[in-house]
Amino acid sequence: MTTQTDIHQAEPAQRRSWLREHSELGVCVLLLALGVLVLTDALTMDVDITQRGPVGPKTVPVVVGAGLLVIAALLAVDVLRGGRGQAESGEDIDLSEPADWRTVLLLTGVFLGAAVLIEPVGFPVAGALLFWGAAFALGSRRLDRDPLIAAALSLATYAVFNNLLGVPLPGGPLMGVL
Repeated sequence: MTTQTDIHQAEPAQRRSWLREHSELGVCVLLLALGVLVLTDALTMDVDITQRGPVGPKTVPVVVGAGLLVIAALLAVDVLRGGRGQAESGEDIDLSEPADWRTVLLLTGVFLGAAVLIEPVGFPVAGALLFWGAAFALGSRRLDRDPLIAAALSLATYAVFNNLLGVPLPGGPLMGVL
């Protein structure tokens, strides 16, 4: 005999089961929110009236934001029709192994350290520490070549952004030298 309490206890379990089976809808919500954010920022962007031509600074963000909304809608339709993502079988990852939190924390620390140091010491030094620290965190122990590669990579990145692309990066103490 089914009582009223049994029915009320079964409803949350059914709701959780439905949400678990359609968990990809969370990705749809994330894509939708991101698309709305990108479109809102793009459409409220201040643009110089003297802009010439049909392609301006709003074009790419509007296309990306609209694309995110379309992908969110298509994915939601697919999930609601019973589509499911493939399991992680094609990756070269052993899912039974625990996450490598040491590497994650080292990379996070290196990234945050570079973000803090970029203003006082400049991009070339902070970037070299970032590249070398990332290589170290990911397992490279070649102390004879890694710092040299990191310095060359950082200087090349600084030169490309600062000189070729016209994106000013803080040079720090090396500003007069570079």
